[in-house]
Amino acid sequence: MENPFSVSLLNDFVFCPASIYFHSVDAVTDKIFYESKEQQEGSALHEKTDCGQYSNRKNILQGISVYCEEYKLIGKIDVFDEASGILTERKRKITKIYDGYHFQLYAYCFALREMGYMVKQLQFHSMLDNKNYRILLPEENPAMLIKFKEVVHTVQCFDLSHFRQTNSLKCSKCVYEPLCSFSERSDSSDHCT
Repeated sequence: MENPFSVSLLNDFVFCPASIYFHSVDAVTDKIFYESKEQQEGSALHEKTDCGQYSNRKNILQGISVYCEEYKLIGKIDVFDEASGILTERKRKITKIYDGYHFQLYAYCFALREMGYMVKQLQFHSMLDNKNYRILLPEENPAMLIKFKEVVHTVQCFDLSHFRQTNSLKCSKCVYEPLCSFSERSDSSDHCT
């Protein structure tokens, strides 16, 4: 049986599996030492939701912990409007909707449905420019649903010792790159095999 893992790891894993390792190493370190400025600003913007202060309407669920038994995923939703059935994931600023973003919303959708809630619509909210981006429900997007299932399975079976990042663009945007022996930029003689 697979161990549950955090929904937020799906997006991190799609970006780079090695980043999950560095997140766990840095769990005991103050985030100010390793988070980028954008990550710090995004965390600050999420505080109201995480503390349940986004809305005082009774039909708005905010910052609640959820668990998806089917995929063994745990996490904390941003905002779910029970009346309209709209599940919203808030991001600091959206310039592109990445697969990892979809996977996060799918996981929250499945968890809420297992809990008996009627999720009818999924959307992202870009906080800095106040824009909403609707995405298809999992059952409306079979190709993305297959990708979601494949990533969940890959995360559950992943072995970091056999990983090597080959996308230099991802490495160039990673706050951990200077420390990372899995980076395409690192000297392969430093990489453990």
